Amino acid sequence: MSMLPVLLAAVFVAAPAAATSRENDLAAVLRARVHDGRVDYASLKHHRTDLDAWLVWAASVPQKRFDEWPRARRLALLINVYNATTLRLVIDHYPIASIRKVGAFWDLKGPWRLPVVRLFGRTITLDELEQGVIRPQYAQPRVHFALVCAAKGCPPLRGEPYIGTRLDAQLDDQARAFLSQNGKNRADAKNRTAHLSPIFKWYMADFGGSRKSVLRFVKKWLPVEEDWGVSWTDYDWSLNEDKR
Repeated sequence: MSMLPVLLAAVFVAAPAAATSRENDLAAVLRARVHDGRVDYASLKHHRTDLDAWLVWAASVPQKRFDEWPRARRLALLINVYNATTLRLVIDHYPIASIRKVGAFWDLKGPWRLPVVRLFGRTITLDELEQGVIRPQYAQPRVHFALVCAAKGCPPLRGEPYIGTRLDAQLDDQARAFLSQNGKNRADAKNRTAHLSPIFKWYMADFGGSRKSVLRFVKKWLPVEEDWGVSWTDYDWSLNEDKR
C-alpha cells in the first residue's frame, strides 16, 4: 500500500498546528515582557524569537482569507500588528529614550513613516496602517486606547493580544484603564473641568468632532458632564519602558 496518502495527511494535520503555534506567539511575548502596561525592552531585545515569528505569521495571512474573517477578528489582527511592529521597531533601535529618536531627527513623525509593517504581501508604514486602514475602515474610536506607540503618554500596552471574540470587552477595559490614569485623564468637579489626554484633541473627529462630544464619550468611564470645560494634559513621549 502506498504511503503517499498517509504522508499527505500528516502534512495537512501538521500545517494548522504549526500556524496555530505561531499565531499564539504574541501572547507569550506580551505575557512575559509587559508589566502594568510597560515593556521590558532590554529583555525583549535578547528574547525576540517569538515576536519575530508572530510577525512573520501575521504577514503570511492572505488578504482573501483575512477578508472572510468576522469584522472584530480583522480589527483585532490589525491592532496586534500595529503594536507588535512598534515593539520590533523599538528593539531594533534600543536603547533609546523615545520612539521619536527613530528615523530622521528633523521629522517628529519619522518612526511612523518608515516602511516597517508587512501585511498582505506588501510593506506599509505604521501611519498608513492607522490612518489609511484602521481608522477609516473600522471607525471604532476605542481603538485609540489599544494602539500603543511606545510612549508613556500612550494608553497602557495590554498584556495579552486582542482577540475577535473578546474585542469589545477588551476595548472597554482599555478605555477604563486609560481613563483611570490620573496623570493623563481626570475629572475636576470643583472647577467643572475635564483634564484629558491630547489623544482626544488629536483624534477629536473620531469622538464626535467637538469637546462636548468627547465629554459625552468619556463619561461612561470618567465622572464628567457634557457642559464642562476641557483642558489637555501633557503628553509624555519618553519610552514606556519597564526597568524593574
